[in-house]
Amino acid sequence: MSFPAGWYDDPQDPTQQRYWAGDSWTDYRRPREGPPPYQGQFGQQAPVQPGIQDQPGQPGQPGVQGQPGMGREGYGQQAPYPQAPYPQQGFGYAPMVPSTPDGQPLSGWWRRVGARLLDGILLFFITLPFVGYFYWRFAQIVFDTLEDEYDRGVAGGTPTFSGEIPSEAYQWIIPAAAISLVIGFLYEFLFLTRKGATPGKMAAGISVRLRDVPGPPPASAVLKRFGVDYGLQLLGWIPTVGTLFSFLGLINYLWPLWDTNKQALHDKVAKTNVVRGPQQRR
Repeated sequence: MSFPAGWYDDPQDPTQQRYWAGDSWTDYRRPREGPPPYQGQFGQQAPVQPGIQDQPGQPGQPGVQGQPGMGREGYGQQAPYPQAPYPQQGFGYAPMVPSTPDGQPLSGWWRRVGARLLDGILLFFITLPFVGYFYWRFAQIVFDTLEDEYDRGVAGGTPTFSGEIPSEAYQWIIPAAAISLVIGFLYEFLFLTRKGATPGKMAAGISVRLRDVPGPPPASAVLKRFGVDYGLQLLGWIPTVGTLFSFLGLINYLWPLWDTNKQALHDKVAKTNVVRGPQQRR
């Protein structure tokens, strides 16, 4: 039997709760508050804790938290205090780490940065065979133009550089950017909709999900995330107004630092969260 991810009584310490990731225990713990763990109705079978095997007990033995079939002395079998897998259903205390409404811990900002860097390195090597020639021709035109400007400047007495990209160079850089965009989209779309995480996020131990629903995000949410994120990057290439969009793109990446729900702007549009741990298909 599988149990949903959430906060459960720690099988090693009944005074604490521990976060169950859906398939294994994590290292997240928080104090357990509320009535005694064995207050409940007598004569009922105790619920099984995640990761705890049934261990039959004997009447007259003290109850052991998370081990069904063992009750308080003199009362036989007894159900332990009901678990509160979701933080809002507990006893008025909040989780010690920021989390989704159902209790999955949110990723920190630095983990997201590390995951993005890893994905960027991986994507570079994936796209290089497809765009390498285009970038080489682009660089060749730019360097030839700089060399011509330098030679003209020397002949005139002072070398000058306009700093403008030659118009003929755009015929190479635009296809390279388009190919990179398509590969980046397929990379993120396929991994997020199937696994809930790109390879970089998997290596960092984080994943993407809808804020209110666990599991890999649907295609519509991934499209919204990608559209806002990469849309700001593309708009940053527009002359004159590109600086504004580049600034908005930077704000998008920094937004989780001060946001209560640890969401970037593309997360808010898609209603997603980047969380600790993997996602299981619904």
